[in-house]
Amino acid sequence: MGNKPSRRYQPEEDESTVFISKENDVYRIPALFYDGDRKILMAFAEKRKTSDDASAVAIVMKTGILKKDETTHEVTVKWSELKLLKEANLAGHRPMNPCPLYEKTSKTLFLFFICVEGTVSELFQICCNRNKARLCYITSNDGGQSWSEVTDLTDTLDEIKSWATFAVGPGHGIQTDGGRLIVPVYGYASCSPSCCCCIKFYCCTPYALYLYSDDKGKTWQFSSRIQKVSVECEMAELSDDRGLKYIYCNARSKGGYRVEALDKNDGAGFITLPPTDKLVETGGGCQGSVVSFPAQSEAAGANDDQNQSPNKWLLFTHPSSKSKRTDLGVYLNKFPSDPNAWSKPWIINSGPSAYSDLAYTGDGWFACLMERGKHSEIEQIACKVFSYNDVKKGIEK
Repeated sequence: MGNKPSRRYQPEEDESTVFISKENDVYRIPALFYDGDRKILMAFAEKRKTSDDASAVAIVMKTGILKKDETTHEVTVKWSELKLLKEANLAGHRPMNPCPLYEKTSKTLFLFFICVEGTVSELFQICCNRNKARLCYITSNDGGQSWSEVTDLTDTLDEIKSWATFAVGPGHGIQTDGGRLIVPVYGYASCSPSCCCCIKFYCCTPYALYLYSDDKGKTWQFSSRIQKVSVECEMAELSDDRGLKYIYCNARSKGGYRVEALDKNDGAGFITLPPTDKLVETGGGCQGSVVSFPAQSEAAGANDDQNQSPNKWLLFTHPSSKSKRTDLGVYLNKFPSDPNAWSKPWIINSGPSAYSDLAYTGDGWFACLMERGKHSEIEQIACKVFSYNDVKKGIEK
């Protein structure tokens, strides 16, 4: 959550701005997807009446075309007009937490989200043990120009019946090299009904896990959960020198540092990695984004994916302050199974910064969709495009 934009201040808009908030028209919760087939970025967000989570009214999107200046090598994005996704809706519910993922074989874009009844808050659901959220998605086969009707999966997944509430992401999902579709999820385990209206926010324990499909999205099921308090999360697929692949999870926490876990797909479920002070959590917690990408060549001038190593590295974005949502940092890890291998942050947005979402666009380039502002972190959602070389230079300063 964030502060409501000042009525006396008009947010400043520039070429990196994607969604700009105004009074009674606030954009929050960015999600980003790069369509490698169409060479476009797709940005999603919640449209709200205020900064309050319970005031969400719709999910919106824009598409962006990447343009590279061959002289300066700078990359800019030309964004389309805003589109309201009327299909992402259930009657009597508000859509929240956009989470896109792409099925490469059928070239189908899934947009997952939750639909929450009326203006019921997450806190009410947790404290009264009454889930009012539905698990939904829509699909597109034409780059977001048109969308299917909504599909509601809630009643097909028994685990949801045992949760006080839950949500997806927010931020992107992934498809593994083996074809598995993965949607990051966090749920609150149900507690005693007598707990209603309790003071403790965590009377029900939250934990991260993922929803997955091995048949291109026809059927879905949940993974095992992380055995540690963990909330909003994102996943990435990793591989090592032996070519072994596993799923990495980075999740929001209340413990002062991020929760990291690995699922090696060996039946053991998630193994929580040792905590490290390299990735601090911000104040009461904030969402962060993670993406894996091919290990890059360190040769002078190289900036592509031609390295023969099967390894994948990680990039992570999150406010770098321990106390408040400010100074969005980019962190690099070349040895993802080692939490202490994270670099110091390269600050890509000084000042108020909150939720973000990363996309890898190939050839050593990334895009980051972020909440930012001059006085408040929710004044606008902007996009920054940068290269691996930019990251290296940034963290070396």
